[in-house]
Amino acid sequence: MKFIREDFIKVSSVNSIKVLRLNSRKVSRLNSKRHQPIHFYLDNTFYFLTAHTYQDQPILSSDSYKIMLLKKIRKWLKEYHYNLFAWVILDNHYHLLFQTQKGADLPKITAKIHTGFSYEVNKRENKQGRKIWQNYWDKCLRSEKDFWRHFNYVHHNPIKHNYVKQMEDYKFSSFNYWLKVNGINWLMSVFERYPIIDFTIEGD
Repeated sequence: MKFIREDFIKVSSVNSIKVLRLNSRKVSRLNSKRHQPIHFYLDNTFYFLTAHTYQDQPILSSDSYKIMLLKKIRKWLKEYHYNLFAWVILDNHYHLLFQTQKGADLPKITAKIHTGFSYEVNKRENKQGRKIWQNYWDKCLRSEKDFWRHFNYVHHNPIKHNYVKQMEDYKFSSFNYWLKVNGINWLMSVFERYPIIDFTIEGD
């Protein structure tokens, strides 16, 4: 099965998904600060990333702020040659599914996204210095099954959080992109083959 990265992503094959073997691969960086999530930064690896707003405040509730955040996500992932496969933005958090080029660039990319968004929003609301983001969490995906279950999880997230009843009714996710590119039968076949029943993400 083949899949296409969104917008700026060229055709790739799911067979290229790398199995994570920490004992045999170089880890670019490990964040072991107390009370902060641990990050493994690997090159050419598929990742699932989650970021929440500070204290889960609904700062992203407006369409304009969701659009602003999405533009920054696309800009900085493209700048560092990361391939974006799936995304969703809700009122207090977002999820991304992407492939790195240089894993060590991930904290820089996330910082640029969050710093740029915070600056613009706080300037617009005259709240300079306000904290908007919590720490982010990332996960290296270990297999084809892992990739597709997270792909489905991203697109099902608006239903999980009671935003909509149907995935296609939520406009701030990549679901409708894939619906247009590959059709509903392809999307449903992915859900059937890689179900997300009893599959949860910690902290979501």
